[in-house]
Amino acid sequence: MPEKIVVVGAGLMGSGIAQIFALANFETVLVDTCDDILDRAMKSINDSIETGVRLGKTSPTQASNARFCMTVSTALAASAEGAALLVETATERLALKQDIIREADARLPTDAIIATNTSALSVTEIATASADPSRLVGMHFFNPVPKMKLVEIVLGLATRKNVVERTRAYAHAIGKQSIVVNEAPGLTTSRMSVLLGNEAMQMLAEGTATAEDIDTALRLGFNHPMGPLETGDLTGWDTRLAVLRYLHQTLGDRFRPHPLIIKMVAAGRLGRKSGHGIYRYENGQRVPGSGMRGSEI
Repeated sequence: MPEKIVVVGAGLMGSGIAQIFALANFETVLVDTCDDILDRAMKSINDSIETGVRLGKTSPTQASNARFCMTVSTALAASAEGAALLVETATERLALKQDIIREADARLPTDAIIATNTSALSVTEIATASADPSRLVGMHFFNPVPKMKLVEIVLGLATRKNVVERTRAYAHAIGKQSIVVNEAPGLTTSRMSVLLGNEAMQMLAEGTATAEDIDTALRLGFNHPMGPLETGDLTGWDTRLAVLRYLHQTLGDRFRPHPLIIKMVAAGRLGRKSGHGIYRYENGQRVPGSGMRGSEI
């Protein structure tokens, strides 16, 4: 009988995490509060798996097995029963993450691992929602999850050594390379990524280059798979702003959010998920030539 994995949150990140666990033949339950959200997530997952089959990266048998392994639910506490690992992927709000863990904690087996996919918040603070904080660990994935190979394993103050070892084993089982990071605001990658994105916004605002050219510079000049502005559109500028504000508060002025990010979030231009960010999107695809220019700001 395969181990049961529960993924909480059916957004872009949670859907990707659920997909890769199902493709690795784990019994996978994707949990969210609304059936409509889960329906959209399953369509996205099925489309992604079909693309993998079409490109020869996923065999038809793997695709069939993954669909068999995956279910959805709106009942978090009931889904937690019998799980070996619960991965929480909620929005970067401490109280929300703690509420999810508190609800699941009592129903999870005593030896189950609780992983939080936070990119900036304190794993130690999140862990206080569990009766056993030593079983909670950070497991930070990257978008798009099926393609990105890295997982940051983040140690809270109480995280047990065997929890880290088991979490790294899960990462290996789903084809990821893991690194272990002591808890710090922004970990390793988020701190570097938001600084890069903030500076890219400054260059865009002052008219140094167009959005397309800034992104092209990072892709071709440094072999980054995506430029900093298109990465912000993928992540969501509301999420990026929340991380910047937290890092500004904890690490100082170099993380002060650029005013253009604040303006875009206030205008609802969040990126791919809203259909408009630095670029415009139609049916999930970027509209060619739609990137912002300094003269438009």
